[in-house]
Amino acid sequence: MNRVTMAVRKRAGWIRWVIIFTVGLLGGALLFGGGDERSEPTADLVPEEAEATIWTCSMHPQIQLPEPGKCPLCSMDLIPLEGDGNSGEDTQLVMSESAMRLAEVVTAPVTRQFVEAEVRTVGKIMVDERRLRRITAWVDGRLDRLYVDYTGVTVAKGDHLAEIYSPELYSAQVELIESIKTREDLKSSTVEFLRQSAESTVEASREKLRLLGLRPEQIRQIEKRGTAEEHVTLFAPIAGIVIHKAAVEGEYVKTGSPIYTIADLSHVWVMLDVYESDLVWIQYGQEVSFEVEAFPGEKFGGLIAFIDPVVNPGTRTVKVRVNVDNPRLRLKPDMFVRAVIRSKVLGDGRTLDPGLAGKWMGPMHREIVKDHPGTCDICGMALVRAEELGLVGKGLPEDPPLIIPVTAPLITGKRAVVYIKMPGTEEPTFEGREVVLGPRAGGFYIVEEGLHEGEEVVIHGSFKIDSAMQIQAKRSMMSPGGGTPPLVHQHGGLPEGDSQKTDEESGQ
Repeated sequence: MNRVTMAVRKRAGWIRWVIIFTVGLLGGALLFGGGDERSEPTADLVPEEAEATIWTCSMHPQIQLPEPGKCPLCSMDLIPLEGDGNSGEDTQLVMSESAMRLAEVVTAPVTRQFVEAEVRTVGKIMVDERRLRRITAWVDGRLDRLYVDYTGVTVAKGDHLAEIYSPELYSAQVELIESIKTREDLKSSTVEFLRQSAESTVEASREKLRLLGLRPEQIRQIEKRGTAEEHVTLFAPIAGIVIHKAAVEGEYVKTGSPIYTIADLSHVWVMLDVYESDLVWIQYGQEVSFEVEAFPGEKFGGLIAFIDPVVNPGTRTVKVRVNVDNPRLRLKPDMFVRAVIRSKVLGDGRTLDPGLAGKWMGPMHREIVKDHPGTCDICGMALVRAEELGLVGKGLPEDPPLIIPVTAPLITGKRAVVYIKMPGTEEPTFEGREVVLGPRAGGFYIVEEGLHEGEEVVIHGSFKIDSAMQIQAKRSMMSPGGGTPPLVHQHGGLPEGDSQKTDEESGQ
């Protein structure tokens, strides 16, 4: 292509643009000419609704501006916000029946009833410390024979355990025999002092043998036999299972050296770990149901006999002890258990155990419960009423507590909000209300303040209603004062009253 052709084409392009510009000017003169009164815009032709139009973002509905433009979050074009009939009360939301069905909103009445709290926890079986005995050497000596020669042997009370040779025991037997012979020789004496002295010596020799570990029947056999034995037999003080053997045959032991440890497993402890938040439902004498891995599906039970006064700082749990009968020895120490504790809740949040009303309990051993006054079977202290120990309420209150399902409230921080369906409205109308909740009992919350019996609360769909309230800049769970939620997160923690600078103000 030569230079002449290019110049011609360039000139033709300029001519085309001049023609288009001229036609545009003529069209504007015809449309906006000064002589036609209809072409003059007047205020009467501008609809009043246009002045109140709110512009919002289809992706971020919380953005509501008085003029069109771009969304400050995503830069999409703003669209006009259509009225929805909810511009009245800032705590209420009006929905149509179809919208209510689409949102799956379900309501239920606020009721009064006694509810039961259920605490689930875990723990393990332990030996009852009160049924544990350690067999030790009462004198220095040599273990010449061990009848119980391995761990796990079951023994009865009075069974022989071992034979020990002790020079000290042998000399003590000789002293007893000699004191008896002296007493016999002085029986015919006319001196009363000598006869009394001989009798005192015999009693002292018997007491010495008793303190060295011999039983009364063993001492009587020595007296009857009239000769000392080289070996003395050690007997089991209780029935149980030898859970530890600390010596072997032929070993020399000192006074106090451990030989055996015997545990009576016919009664065991179940030590449960209860979180401190669940302690409100726990009390002495309460029934506990539990299962063990060894017997799936089988239920065992016992009573709470002790609640540790100290919280474990590492696990934030408290040890709760349950006393359990184990006559068939099926429950073994260190078995893992899963337990359930159920409590009936009163209106003031206290637990109720009608089974302890009018009972007498041990102040130190509260697992001792009797129907009449008396003394503790363990320590001998006088029993006291369960009411005096604070374990039983003064009686059932006249009105059960006010309750709502746990799905009803929206909880954030220290606030709890429920939505109530207003009665007597043409269309379903919901109002948000702050309430004060008591403890949770199973699938219910006890309501302290904010609701009345019979009111309809939303138990399903509350979050959808709250979201609609937020979009309309009304009071909601996240915006208790109403208004549009913040557009940005103030990660820097700006002081109250300060605002972030725009790009123009910061020079960016």
